[in-house]
Amino acid sequence: YKATITYNNLEYTDIKRETSVLEYELSQDETSYIVTGIGKCKDSNIIIPSEYYGLPVKSIKHDAFRGCSNLTSITIPNSVTSIGYSAFNSCSNLTSITIPNSVTSIGRYAFYSCSNLTSITIPNSVTSIGSYAFYSCSNLTSITISNSVTSIGSYAFALCHNLTSITIPNRVTSIGSYAFFNCNSLTSITIPNRVTSIESYAFAYCYNLTSITIP
Repeated sequence: YKATITYNNLEYTDIKRETSVLEYELSQDETSYIVTGIGKCKDSNIIIPSEYYGLPVKSIKHDAFRGCSNLTSITIPNSVTSIGYSAFNSCSNLTSITIPNSVTSIGRYAFYSCSNLTSITIPNSVTSIGSYAFYSCSNLTSITISNSVTSIGSYAFALCHNLTSITIPNRVTSIGSYAFFNCNSLTSITIPNRVTSIESYAFAYCYNLTSITIP
């Protein structure tokens, strides 16, 4: 596989295995690249490079890996600052993902129905978790949310049936509607002092929830 691109009147040529090439697009300001899709990549364990044609890879576009059932693990480099909505939606065999400390936002539906994802660590750089971000991640048993997060979107962890515990960070001010809907393995929850609103059905059908602390 041979790819050629012209940038700033200079021509870059890259020769790679056809089966390992992801799809990219140049950002509007032409200073970075965006991962847009799986392309012709057949690998199940993907490592996104931090640079492409000499420029940093800064974001993963919406729907980039949506429905990639072959994908089992992915490593995101420190150059990436945002994960777009539905970026990994329905990656049903994804078991491992590394989110770097450069990412500031996780878009809505980002990991929707990643049913084999068992644990996730959200780094300190992330300030918001989008609606439906981890909806129906039915095998998710452990999640670590950084203290930088201030809002948890609606349906963010709904139908995470095997989630047994979660610590809501102290900086969170709002918990969206249906945020933990039907998380029926949760047994206790502590809501931090800065939370001013818990929206409708936030903990509905959490059948095993026996203890909750409301500030």
